[in-house]
Amino acid sequence: MYQWLRPLLFKMDAEKAHGLTLYGLDVSWRSELMRFVATPPEDVPVEAFGLHFDNPVGLAAGLDKNAAHLDALGALGFGFIEVGTVTPRPQLGNDRPRLFRLPQHEAIINRMGFNNDGVDALVRNVQASSYRGILGINIGKNKDTPNEKAVDDYLFCLERVYAHASYITVNISSPNTKGLRDLQEEATLRRFIETLREAQERLGSQQGKRKPMLLKIAPDLSEAELDSIADVLLAAHVDGVICTNTTIDHSSVAGDPLGNEAGGLSGKPLRVRATEVVRGMHQRLGDRVAIVGVGGILEGDDAMEKLNAGAKLVQIYSGLIYRGPELVAECVNEIRRQQDHRDGR
Repeated sequence: MYQWLRPLLFKMDAEKAHGLTLYGLDVSWRSELMRFVATPPEDVPVEAFGLHFDNPVGLAAGLDKNAAHLDALGALGFGFIEVGTVTPRPQLGNDRPRLFRLPQHEAIINRMGFNNDGVDALVRNVQASSYRGILGINIGKNKDTPNEKAVDDYLFCLERVYAHASYITVNISSPNTKGLRDLQEEATLRRFIETLREAQERLGSQQGKRKPMLLKIAPDLSEAELDSIADVLLAAHVDGVICTNTTIDHSSVAGDPLGNEAGGLSGKPLRVRATEVVRGMHQRLGDRVAIVGVGGILEGDDAMEKLNAGAKLVQIYSGLIYRGPELVAECVNEIRRQQDHRDGR
């Protein structure tokens, strides 16, 4: 069905098409028409950071910022869903237009700027949902919160989402909130993560269940910066790391009419660099910190590439824009096929 609808959607403004697609998914779910949208794959179970996943293919944060479409998205066959990024207070994000398709590169540029309805609205949506799969909640800071007080925003969100999340992702790597990536600097990151880790353990003790915490990092880090981040992750015993967010390097789309738009680039041009970061972090971390690979997954082989590089799980987003919901089952089925071949089945 998506192959028929895509040409129409691509004639629309990208952000309006995004909203219309989510509305259509909701209608399909409520009217029991999801079988015409996607066929969920068979299970390919995997364990990561203490959680059991029916399959290793998840939805990356950003598509459902307010957790307003969980039921419909949960019917597409994802092994897990990550919502957000959510901030303490509602914010409009950056001015429109702020979302751009680059079809000849199978890429997206966005400068959304953490537009969301605030953490309390997200929690209400999660509570109203019937989704019972693995749910990650991605947290950030409001754009008018200075970096020296950023940890307060993250603590605020962490405390409110903790009871409702299967895991929490700390997003300090979006390029669309001014100064946010400065929090990845080693000394700053060390203090920041230690504070959040203390809160994580306190909340786990209070609520009787420890929830994993992951850090999402940028693809534009140097080898020395990746060394430092790995050291912090190991020292603080962080449960997982998501590699990677969008890139500010637009050299791969130079010459495209929209290639110079400000914002983070995702999709096919990010695949190689994201996989390099996955491989490099796995070399640094081994199996001590679980890795989620994301960036440029547009077919089943791309998902397997991330797993072969050291990821335990993968996430997709931009690939859905170009391939539609069938990409979920394609990735899961390719992972199963290659695993069966490797195991001689």
